[in-house]
Amino acid sequence: MKLSIVTTLYRSAATIDEFYRRAIAATEPITRDVELVMVNDGSPDDSLARAVALHEADPRVVVIDLSRNFGHHKALMTGLAQASGDLVFLVDSDLEEEPELLTRFHERLAQGDCDVVYGVQEVRRGHLFERVTGELFFALVNALGDQSLPRNVLVARLMTRAYVHALLAHEEREFLIGNLFQLAGFRQVGLQVGKLATSPTTYSFRMRLEMAVKHLTTTSSRLLYYVMYGGIAIFMMSLLAILYILVRYFTSGIGVSGYASLIISIWFFGGVTVFVLGIIGIYIADILIEVKRRPYTTIREVYRAKAAENVFHVTSRDQRHEAGRGLQ
Repeated sequence: MKLSIVTTLYRSAATIDEFYRRAIAATEPITRDVELVMVNDGSPDDSLARAVALHEADPRVVVIDLSRNFGHHKALMTGLAQASGDLVFLVDSDLEEEPELLTRFHERLAQGDCDVVYGVQEVRRGHLFERVTGELFFALVNALGDQSLPRNVLVARLMTRAYVHALLAHEEREFLIGNLFQLAGFRQVGLQVGKLATSPTTYSFRMRLEMAVKHLTTTSSRLLYYVMYGGIAIFMMSLLAILYILVRYFTSGIGVSGYASLIISIWFFGGVTVFVLGIIGIYIADILIEVKRRPYTTIREVYRAKAAENVFHVTSRDQRHEAGRGLQ
């Protein structure tokens, strides 16, 4: 049995050596056939140089150097596409998710009743504002999305090869990887784990809001139905208002006058119109991105041991490319 560990590198110079040592040590009780896939997501520090040095010292280390920063989730999917193990352990390299989780996850997976074991935070990390915005993110996504996302789920997960194939079969260019984790299906089991807070989160409130909007407009049709229902409600209220004005005019001779009421009405309906057009515009923009079929990452170079150069699992018809070309 071969085991692949997949991680991404972005400003990871301070933790990469310790991560390598602890990750490799965690695999020893499980199997000797191991590869550690590190995806450099355009890191501005010397993470790439450190990873290449590890590769030169240990051929089990595979380094995927992306041509620029494409984002955490896309880099993770690129690493999964390059992994060749029968089991794949996905974990961040910042050591906030401990590499030793592999042992617990493997023990649970070995029971044979599931295909994926993933980590769930016992208590959400961060200060009050970070926790509140995180809860707002999940509340918004679950209220407006077609499919709810599990709260406080971590990247760390141990997966079978069949599940990884199913995960990579999704060909979206804009996605939230947590949603793909759910859409892939299979039998998934969550384990409560602790997550360390060794560094400030890179997911600001603005980024969380953008992720929520992107997720909803690329996966949810419920939002469009809510827009339609809102339009119907406004239309019905306007009919009732017109009926009320007409009844009052014919029964008491009181008409509607006033510049303020007219301007308020124009602003209200103008604002609603712009809001609806904005939502539709985002949907159309997402459709444009998808139909262009651009590669969602481009690999500049792959550092892999000579004996493993030909080992590359094709995960979909759009991922048939040579190492170093764009990931489709």
